[in-house]
Amino acid sequence: MKRIASFRRGTLAAATGAALAAALLSGASGAEANVNSQTAAPDVDVAAVKADLGELQSIADANGGNRAHGEPGYQKSLDFIKGKLDEAGFTTSVQEFTSGGKTGYNLVADWKGGDENKVVMTGAHLDSVEAGPGINDNGSGSAAILEVALAVAKADLQPTKHLRFAWWGDEEDGMIGSTHYVDSLASDDQSKIDSYLNFDMLGSPNAGYFVYDDDPELEKVFTDWYAAKDITTEPETEGDGRSDHAPFKDAGVRVGGLFTGAEATKSQEQADNWGGEAGEAFDPCYHSACDKTSNIDDKALDLNTDAIANAIWTLSS
Repeated sequence: MKRIASFRRGTLAAATGAALAAALLSGASGAEANVNSQTAAPDVDVAAVKADLGELQSIADANGGNRAHGEPGYQKSLDFIKGKLDEAGFTTSVQEFTSGGKTGYNLVADWKGGDENKVVMTGAHLDSVEAGPGINDNGSGSAAILEVALAVAKADLQPTKHLRFAWWGDEEDGMIGSTHYVDSLASDDQSKIDSYLNFDMLGSPNAGYFVYDDDPELEKVFTDWYAAKDITTEPETEGDGRSDHAPFKDAGVRVGGLFTGAEATKSQEQADNWGGEAGEAFDPCYHSACDKTSNIDDKALDLNTDAIANAIWTLSS
């Protein structure tokens, strides 16, 4: 997440079997039965997300300690994620832009099928600051949406709306990559984006559970999911205008997302609701060299990844 001076899971076997049996008895087509069997999202294995974070850490360690815009670690990170998406059957493209005299890259991955006039888009910035490896900010969001995308491929999801995932370059200098992407779209293409979901910092070690409140429908998808697990959420305000949802919102696209907190301090009430330490930053290693794999709350990362999967399955159906 860009810094500014001030900032303010269920057993499906019985239901699936029943739906399939009903479809067969009623003479429904195989395609209809398949759609009916894909009504709920899977539980995404947090171990897979953490393995991706381990790879991003290794990339940073081998490339000057960071994965920043214009640095070798960023390109290696993009290559790692693109390779997994290509193998899973996504159509990927790399978009170039220039920022600060250096070439930057966005990675965009489209899943087959769905109405391309109604695109559900999910994104996270892939770059770190130069000071550290950026595992929470924002390896966490990048790895989470990667594993959700791979879960889409594993399920061979056949969404009604088209699914697109993106990993943005140079967010840390002011949402440069995502702004370039939005600005490069023709107005007709902008209007085809039904919603944009942003995930920037999902595993803060002193985690909070914040939900973007920019669009009531998108917000409700997340708040309902958390409420069903008896987890309190709060509207996200610390990151307003500070991450890659901003250029989409400015273009009139409805936006949503999740966040676990950055340099703001956790209150006593928040500590009572969520655990952790009151009076301490949500992420004491924000934009620092200590933002490593040790700087991750596994519970928050797990919950947020599953919440993303639920949102993708729900919003694309």
